[in-house]
Amino acid sequence: MKFWKYHGIGNDFILFVDLQKRLQLSKKKIVGLCDRHYGIGADGILILEQSQDADAAMRIFNADGSEAEMCGNGIRCAAKHLYDFSIVRKEKMKIDTLSGVKEVRCIVQNEEVNEVIVNMGTPSLDCSSIPMKYDGQFIQKIIDVGGRQIRGTAISMGNPHFVTFEELTPDEMRILGPLIENHPIFPRRTNVEFARIDAKRIIVDVYERGAGWTLACGTGACATAVAAAIAGLVKFDEDVEVRLPGGNLWVTVPKDLSSVTMRGPAVRVFVGEIELE
Repeated sequence: MKFWKYHGIGNDFILFVDLQKRLQLSKKKIVGLCDRHYGIGADGILILEQSQDADAAMRIFNADGSEAEMCGNGIRCAAKHLYDFSIVRKEKMKIDTLSGVKEVRCIVQNEEVNEVIVNMGTPSLDCSSIPMKYDGQFIQKIIDVGGRQIRGTAISMGNPHFVTFEELTPDEMRILGPLIENHPIFPRRTNVEFARIDAKRIIVDVYERGAGWTLACGTGACATAVAAAIAGLVKFDEDVEVRLPGGNLWVTVPKDLSSVTMRGPAVRVFVGEIELE
């Protein structure tokens, strides 16, 4: 079967087009495809399908075989593929995900998509929707993990995030990432963002649910920008640069939290064929 390899600032994906919804991938097969030694290698798999509610639908599977609700870097790659291959030849399109229909705008240069602006929707601070075993909102509150207390904010961008601005060493982050991801307070696990402010930029390291340490996470960049704005560390209603290990994204958080927008690149790396039987 034909596949394409994409990345959004280093967050890489295997993309399949399955408009007839015939592709069946087991958890074992997904793990094997994403393996960087025995498979193609990727942080996740994108599957493009037809949709009755939008121009197309995107499914995203993590490298551990679990299905994610949404992926900010992945949806930019999906939009680029849809436009570049004339599946949806529109600069403005709607893509259906498990977290709802997302509106995207493609920035086209030389007949190909270079960047994509995504309306990521409304962030949720309600713990029941994150989900998180806590009543109300969890803003700059403490969880006990790894024998210490870590202050952070829990946010859903269609998928769960825990953002902390604690000063931590790389070794401390390496230990705490998987511990926070699997903390029992998060019944569906969580993505973890370790962030700090550098001038007006936000620097973020991401431990991604189901994938581990990744070079970038689009929903994580958005969740971090929301947490930073709420804490008064960056301004609302301004384009904020979020710097991740793989590159930069630009996120705008409105003061009323009505809808977060994210802008960033999408890159097609190569195309190939693989036997899936």
